[in-house]
Amino acid sequence: MSGRPREFKDSTVIDSAMDVFWVKGFEECSTEDLCKHTGLGRGSLYNAFGSKHNLYKHVLLRYFEHGHQANMEILERPGPIKDRLRALMETVIDIDMNDPDRRGCLAINAAIERGGKDPEVAGLVSRHFAQLDQALCHLMALGQRSGEISSKRPALELARFFKSSFYGLRVLSKVEKDRDALLDVVEGTLAAL
Repeated sequence: MSGRPREFKDSTVIDSAMDVFWVKGFEECSTEDLCKHTGLGRGSLYNAFGSKHNLYKHVLLRYFEHGHQANMEILERPGPIKDRLRALMETVIDIDMNDPDRRGCLAINAAIERGGKDPEVAGLVSRHFAQLDQALCHLMALGQRSGEISSKRPALELARFFKSSFYGLRVLSKVEKDRDALLDVVEGTLAAL
């Protein structure tokens, strides 16, 4: 006996749920909110994902996949290393400042809201952050070999320093209205490399 076929696309539902979780957070997001925004009934939603928590994990994984892909498209461009790093930071400044809801970064929001009490979410976010560490570490090592990055600190340490500034920008941009103040963070970070 085969199960009833789904009459919706998981990716569409996950994208709709992402919008709700991103604005409201996990705790404040009700099943009714999810049903309203996805167009699914409670039964269909739970049959498809099992629980609100499982749907949230799917949302995070989709966000991480798209975010990592977008980051890599910038970091893997041809050209000077520091130009790519600057482009990465300026891109998120523009995204965050142009968002009327000032939602910030869903990964950071998840880490703050759920990281200390939800080991599964903490693990997902940690793995996402580690992916950026790896990409940045590779880039820092390339920059050190070419002489573009003058710091003699270990490449992984530089990557983690940059990541801290990058995600710090995501937090600051939730409240900072002065783009130049955020650009100062970019310039200070790049100058330290």
